[in-house]
Amino acid sequence: MADIKNYTLNFGPQHPAAHGVLRLVLELDGEVIQRADPHIGLLHRATEKLAESKTYIQALPYMDRLDYMSMMCNEQAYCLAIEKMLGLEVPVRAQYIRVMFAEITRMLNHLLWVGAHAIDCGAMTVMLYAFREREDLLDAYEAVSGARLHAAYFRPGGVYRDLPDSMPRHQPNKIRSAKSTAELNRNRAGSLLDFLDDFTKRFPTYLSEYHTLLTDNRIWKQRTVGIGVVSPERALNLGFTGPMLRGSGVEWDLRKKQPYEVYDRLDFDVPVGKTGDTYDRYLVRMEEMAQSNRIIKQCVDWLRVNPGPVITDDHKIAPPDRESMKSNMEELIHHFKLFTEGFPVPEGEAYAAIEHPKGEFGIYLISDGANKPYRLKIRPPAFVHLAALDEMGRGHMLADAVAIIGTMDIVFGEVDR
Repeated sequence: MADIKNYTLNFGPQHPAAHGVLRLVLELDGEVIQRADPHIGLLHRATEKLAESKTYIQALPYMDRLDYMSMMCNEQAYCLAIEKMLGLEVPVRAQYIRVMFAEITRMLNHLLWVGAHAIDCGAMTVMLYAFREREDLLDAYEAVSGARLHAAYFRPGGVYRDLPDSMPRHQPNKIRSAKSTAELNRNRAGSLLDFLDDFTKRFPTYLSEYHTLLTDNRIWKQRTVGIGVVSPERALNLGFTGPMLRGSGVEWDLRKKQPYEVYDRLDFDVPVGKTGDTYDRYLVRMEEMAQSNRIIKQCVDWLRVNPGPVITDDHKIAPPDRESMKSNMEELIHHFKLFTEGFPVPEGEAYAAIEHPKGEFGIYLISDGANKPYRLKIRPPAFVHLAALDEMGRGHMLADAVAIIGTMDIVFGEVDR
């Protein structure tokens, strides 16, 4: 009788848990993974190369499309790199707005992650619950930028505009009565800050619902406890950042260790795991949502009582307001030149990194003094984590590959770029 040899299996790209664009070549002995070889590049869009032929402002919307679950966080790193090179001072109100929306984005990312991770492992309900909360947060995105996903709201020097005084309302229609519409609009009567304040009060209840569904669920624990264990030393050597590193017990968070914007003025904790398995990384991300909720509440309270400018008054970098532009020739010229030619950035280089929902997201910019980057290099967190898939998967069952891909929280827009 012939010896049974390892056989090779293509996991994805069609597999739902492979995110549509990961071809994972698995070498199996029965159902046990001997080797995992991720093949990437199926979503390559040349973002770094395209930026070289666009002005600094024109390249900004490309950032939204990198990790399309963490849109404003990508914009934040890009703006910080430009501001570093220009030596630009950002108004404090703009910094609070940025931090508030960066944390809203972290919650959006983690809500989608917990829903998708659960559904990959076989739990359907969490996805429906998480999307209920995402709708509220995406309404906040839409209120400030007009877009639900690709916002382009952060700009070099601040943010595009101040927070709106009113929220969009639901309208009655043939399938929704006036009474149910009034209930939907109950927390939309005031400003965006009122809406977010109400959300921060409601969210702890929602989070406890997710914990009820998953945290002590026997099947969930069987799928995640002891799966994909990474020691603290190995996590550091592999270049892990974010929840992947903190899940292994290393307390490293750029918001605390290298504070940017106004994080050093805010009170929040950094959750850390113990065993470095998939279950620990789940708990870390769940607690991160609770901490983001705390940060948003602090930002809302500060923004209520501190009006002020939300973008730099240097009209060579940021456009003048519409009223000035339509009544003053100088401002009209500024506006025209800014959106046709952009602005030059002094020769040099800069690296700006933020604590993105997935880890350290960095932008490395080189300028030759022109109005567009000479070179742009993106340091994405998930690309680094994907390199550890082989090591984390070895010795586990085929079904565990799904849980390991899920725990990495990979989005391919930033992996392939």
